[in-house]
Amino acid sequence: MTATIGLQLYTIRESLSEDVHRALARVAEIGIGSIELYGMSEHADAYERAIADTGLSVSSAHASMIGNDPSTTPDLSEALDLAERLGVRTLIDPMTPAANWGDADEIARMAEVLNAAAETAAARGIRVGYHNHDGEIRGRVGDESGLEHFVSLLDPRVVLEIDAYWVAAGGDDVVALATSHADRVRYLHVKDGTLEGDVAGQPAAGTGEPEHLDGQVTPGTGVVPLDATLAALPDLEFAVIEYDRVVGDIFAAITASRDYLIERGYIS
Repeated sequence: MTATIGLQLYTIRESLSEDVHRALARVAEIGIGSIELYGMSEHADAYERAIADTGLSVSSAHASMIGNDPSTTPDLSEALDLAERLGVRTLIDPMTPAANWGDADEIARMAEVLNAAAETAAARGIRVGYHNHDGEIRGRVGDESGLEHFVSLLDPRVVLEIDAYWVAAGGDDVVALATSHADRVRYLHVKDGTLEGDVAGQPAAGTGEPEHLDGQVTPGTGVVPLDATLAALPDLEFAVIEYDRVVGDIFAAITASRDYLIERGYIS
């Protein structure tokens, strides 16, 4: 299978806040045909118009399904309604609190919530997935990461979107993780960085501003083993470009990422 190149729109969040239509037209102009939606509820009307006008396809969308509060869960029906309206066939939970990932009971609760979401979404022809940051890697349950424990509890229908950069920032071997779960990883956030300094001593994603984000670089120029990770995923569906932070022109960085993936045989 040859994966399709996509762009996670969180990368261009500042441009979206100014003009969604102009931002997506720029994405289409630089040769990226697939997008992963960010801020689906906030930008729904503008997304609907811009997608129709630009001809972009939607690979997936980020939407909170587990939530941050153990006593309540987000309204899944709203996310499913928006997904159907915008042509989204896969909803991916983008983030949960880093503090949850060393607690086996909390991990089991989160898996139960996501499994229930997968059951509900499947009835509407929509797939559910999960995207990691570093908290899932830093947290440990016995001798395995919180993410590994979580995956062991997931319904087989739940797919994974591995963020290569955040796995490396969490201190794990991203190639080994990808290899272990190649049958479930359908999306990869193709993201690189220098990861210099005391990365482990910096705040986990969502708990502060890690300094290492200033070292995110174009794929193939940092220390994240992206070539080997991609090679470990023969059933990958989407190679998704994402930057959390960029020094310089964001669209130039996106173009460089696209070129990196095209050179390796992925399709735009």
